[in-house]
Amino acid sequence: MKRLVALMTFSLLLMAARAPLMAAQLVMFDSKYCPYCMQWKKDIGVFYYKTKEGREAPLRIVSMDEERPGDLKNITGVHYTPTFVLLDGEGREVGRLEGYNNDEFFFFKLDQLIAKMKKASGK
Repeated sequence: MKRLVALMTFSLLLMAARAPLMAAQLVMFDSKYCPYCMQWKKDIGVFYYKTKEGREAPLRIVSMDEERPGDLKNITGVHYTPTFVLLDGEGREVGRLEGYNNDEFFFFKLDQLIAKMKKASGK
């Protein structure tokens, strides 16, 4: 019995070690002075969390007008707003979208990034 408990504990620890540290996320770098950011929030931001993409890569909005959070300091080269950076479950950048034209193009490009992330993780 003790062996079984030890084996089960070891298995759970092994699975936890292989699990991603966090879920994938879509980071939106925005600015309060950015008309394209405001348009994205109006067109998509109000329902993004309800979409398949929103469930797979929850949105995190980071203002370029403020100091960047410590866990995102490794993301470099953000010069335009909005810039959307898809991070995998390990916090690595999968890819990015710069600017916003319309909802159709946004979701088309985001779906490509999510597919790339899934392919890289073997899912």
